[in-house]
Amino acid sequence: MKYLIVLLLIIFNANAALVGKKAPVFSLKNQDNKIIDLADAKGKYVVLEWLNHGCPFVKKHYNSGNMQKIQKIVISKNVLWYSIISSAEGRQGHSTPAEAKSDIKRVGSYATEVLLDSSGEVGQSYGAKTTPHMFIIDPKGEIVYEGAIDSIASADSDDIKDSTNYILAAFEDIKKGQRIKKQKSRPYGCSVKY
Repeated sequence: MKYLIVLLLIIFNANAALVGKKAPVFSLKNQDNKIIDLADAKGKYVVLEWLNHGCPFVKKHYNSGNMQKIQKIVISKNVLWYSIISSAEGRQGHSTPAEAKSDIKRVGSYATEVLLDSSGEVGQSYGAKTTPHMFIIDPKGEIVYEGAIDSIASADSDDIKDSTNYILAAFEDIKKGQRIKKQKSRPYGCSVKY
């Protein structure tokens, strides 16, 4: 029953984040057990990445080094990157601070922070459906991109070279002072394990 209620909340969440709306604010513990508050990021771009290291779609991007490459490029532009784990305790992908810290080292993540949302409250406030599910928040606190990491919905790392990376494309548009051309796409991956 609990999972049915959570599923219905996700499907019908009227407060789900959408492009052009203010990003829901949150405070979550990071891999060092320190509270990270989204409000402190005001004035900067922020990338949110929903994460579950047990998911084959996440493995596609981390095992190939693609996610780390994207993180490194984006962070070099003075952007914050928050990887958020919304897996409930006992579900695939759930992580303690110590496990998150170990995973950061194991995969070579460049994420600014890995944030733990085991209650699923933050994931549900954003309407996060998959791992990965990506969001970009602008310096005014508005969501300017929401959806997939790239254009080919597969778990095959061979597809990366032929795909359009929506995160890098968005930051290219931003760099040129243009409106992001692709502001929304359909996220793909494993369901978030609320």
